[in-house]
Amino acid sequence: MKKKFLIAAILTGTLSAAFGIYAATTPVNNDATASLLSRPFKDSNGQTQTLANYQGKMLLVNFWATWCAPCVKEMPELSALQKEMQSKGVQIVGIGIDSPSNIKEFLQKYDVSYPVMVAGMEGTDLSRQLGNKSGALPFTLLIDRQGKVAKTYLGRLKMEELHTDITKLSSEKSK
Repeated sequence: MKKKFLIAAILTGTLSAAFGIYAATTPVNNDATASLLSRPFKDSNGQTQTLANYQGKMLLVNFWATWCAPCVKEMPELSALQKEMQSKGVQIVGIGIDSPSNIKEFLQKYDVSYPVMVAGMEGTDLSRQLGNKSGALPFTLLIDRQGKVAKTYLGRLKMEELHTDITKLSSEKSK
């Protein structure tokens, strides 16, 4: 009897977790993506930039915050990925959900090899418009060369999965 209960509990827990992950993100509206790409952001030096500057490249847009431990832990891996993939037309951009001063101070302490934009607290609403129902961080979008969201990731990135997704997307678009 205990074995059946344990199996049922594990199965219920697994299905609940899978549904929770699925429910945390929703398909991305093309209008929200177009808005993200054209929206002006201040970079870490206070200069106004748009993601449209990277048109024609595959974009990995990572919403993060200085106070988010999983965000900070994945940044060295994202920096290494940027160095590896830059010659392949992949651009990583960080969107900081924090104050400009906190982001600037953070970037003075940590070596980040990709551009970081400042969204402030409005970044949470922006990530929700892009499919992040829960508003949790980190939240990452993989955007193809045509400006369409190919995949979203909620939580700390699994670099092996990300490599696979980028490679697959690159080969699909080159056919």
